[in-house]
Amino acid sequence: MLILSKDEVRQALPMVEMIAATKKAYAALSSGKAIVPLRSSLSIPPHEATSLFMPAYLQHESGEALTVKIVSLFPHNIESNLPLIHAAVLVLQADTGQPLALLEGASLTAIRTGAASGAATDILARPDSQVAGIFGAGVQSRTQLEAICSIRPIQKVLVFDPRQDQVEEFIQDMAGLGPIPTDLQPASDPQEAVSQADIICCATSSSTPVFADRDLKSGVHINGVGSYTPEMQEVPPETVKRAALFIDSRPAALSEAGDIIQPINDGQITKEHIQAELGEIVLGIESGRTSTDQITFFKSVGNAVQDAAAAQLALENAKKMGLGTNVRI
Repeated sequence: MLILSKDEVRQALPMVEMIAATKKAYAALSSGKAIVPLRSSLSIPPHEATSLFMPAYLQHESGEALTVKIVSLFPHNIESNLPLIHAAVLVLQADTGQPLALLEGASLTAIRTGAASGAATDILARPDSQVAGIFGAGVQSRTQLEAICSIRPIQKVLVFDPRQDQVEEFIQDMAGLGPIPTDLQPASDPQEAVSQADIICCATSSSTPVFADRDLKSGVHINGVGSYTPEMQEVPPETVKRAALFIDSRPAALSEAGDIIQPINDGQITKEHIQAELGEIVLGIESGRTSTDQITFFKSVGNAVQDAAAAQLALENAKKMGLGTNVRI
């Protein structure tokens, strides 16, 4: 079995390649060439924690992939200076079930989630988008920023997080890194972050909207990837109502995405308000943005097909680069 550490996973998953792989994975999902049960959630009450179990089988022109990811979210880890998220991805031989590899999953999750927003941004955001607004200054926001800067000519980034020290560290670490511009600025409040933004990425665990609908620019594109339960909500329902709404998976969005479920329950929208899955646009079945002043909103709760695609790409590149450690089991 091949073991890939977090540093090796990062080397094996260049963002531009991961964005391309994500589009293919979403297309496979929308065309019925992927089997992805809704994830199972295990509550761990003594620690106010959750473990998620996410299996997937993916079949497309690049071959087959069979994976299971376990991702655990322990909020009190921060108090012990430990990561909020720990994860691992087990890769199985698709035609025999034989274990092939074990990949560090937190870095894989961050990269594939960033790539989902990168794919959505590439498909839905205006080509001339130059200003980004980032909500959240954690690990996830870093790959969100890398992804959108990989496919749009971003010149300026405004970052908002109530933890000012996190914002300062984020800017220090990310400014000028790879495709990211040097002009990264802390936003004094949510209004400053969104009023100039052509692209907005929300990567928080908020249970209430992180910005006001009235502050949005015309033609903005929004990626919402932080909230992943019916109780969480990052994007105002007024925005969801007037935006062209796109998702990764209808069953997952209608079961887990609070940004969509809550406006439905309040009678502000119906499930028919969902315009398309991203994979349907890749396949040419549905259309994306229809005008320069249209507000587009991509909502993702994360889908195991992304993990399967990421693991497949990581193993291909690991073989080329000579990465990983082989162990006998």
